[in-house]
Amino acid sequence: MRILVVEDDPALAEVIAEGLRDQGLAVDLTHDGLTAAAKLDVTTPDVVILDRDLPGLHGDTLCQMITEAPLRAGRPGRPMVLMLTAAGAPGDRVSGLTLGADDYLSKPFHFPELILRIHALARRRPYARARTLSVAGIDLDPVRRIATRDGRGLDLSVKEFAVLAALLQASPGFLSAEALLDQVWDENADPFTNTVAVTVGRLRRKLGDPPAIVTTPGVGYRVPPAE
Repeated sequence: MRILVVEDDPALAEVIAEGLRDQGLAVDLTHDGLTAAAKLDVTTPDVVILDRDLPGLHGDTLCQMITEAPLRAGRPGRPMVLMLTAAGAPGDRVSGLTLGADDYLSKPFHFPELILRIHALARRRPYARARTLSVAGIDLDPVRRIATRDGRGLDLSVKEFAVLAALLQASPGFLSAEALLDQVWDENADPFTNTVAVTVGRLRRKLGDPPAIVTTPGVGYRVPPAE
């Protein structure tokens, strides 16, 4: 899952980003509304965590731009918007939701609640699948961070878990290495790195036999459904 954090306090933004990355999420950061709008013009994150009082372009305006933008070919729907702001009075929450925000969380906040709300928003996206992903005997719950194969628990690293989630979500289709970099890592990932192949290799070994991940050169990776 990919998250865009738009927060004008650099220290708080880094804390949020590191906490989300520890949960296996790909996180991009920006500290002003204009830069965020530019990023959203080229990428579509699953969730935007949006401060309201932003320099350059106010968070309210950016929220409306996100929620009212027409769908574009090749884009999987708009991001879900979680307003995260110090303006926490009931009237502020109402006005934020009226602007089109999908959820509203006041500062200070409890980090586990932020994580739960992010996952809840991602499940509400039009193309989202059920909470538990199940393909070919593999079951994965991204909220509880539990993965099993044929009832056997899998001890996965953060990135291995995120790669498996992405592959299960895409099944029966393929995901290229570039698509996995985009979904599991972030905009700072080196497109020429072999980190995807290395991570998939470790994941394949942990899943065991029979092989669950199919690799097609020049196409990508997939987890085919059981026959």
